[in-house]
Amino acid sequence: MQRRDFLKDSCRICMLGAMGATAINIAGCSPSVGNAMAGNNALSPEVIDNSVQIPLSLFDKLPVHIISPKKYAYEVAVEKQPDGTYKALLLKCTHFANQLQPSATGFSCNLHGSRFNKEGSVIKGPAAQPLKQLQTSISQQNLLISLIK
Repeated sequence: MQRRDFLKDSCRICMLGAMGATAINIAGCSPSVGNAMAGNNALSPEVIDNSVQIPLSLFDKLPVHIISPKKYAYEVAVEKQPDGTYKALLLKCTHFANQLQPSATGFSCNLHGSRFNKEGSVIKGPAAQPLKQLQTSISQQNLLISLIK
């Protein structure tokens, strides 16, 4: 296993644990919801025409999911909003393009310490730009997420 793959896999495990805790805080759910999210590690959809599709049924029990598009450098945090729309944030630090990790208040970069709130706005630099929000749409019973702006 190459060092990059090891680090990427390690970050994913940490992110899922932290995102489970974040989902509990966001949704006010019981701890069992966080454990259910950790079982969602296998969510790795294929990238087709620069987009991924995930079933809407994933959001029936848990409003927040981390997806790891196959052969894509970054993960995406997807949250179902109270109004029924979906928000997808690219978990790529806007300062130095590092993979972000979920935290209790949003997302953090372990490279230079930038922090973003759960809406993607910068709460601590050196990053100056908010996280990239990806376009979403619904087709039949799937959420489509465009990986390009």
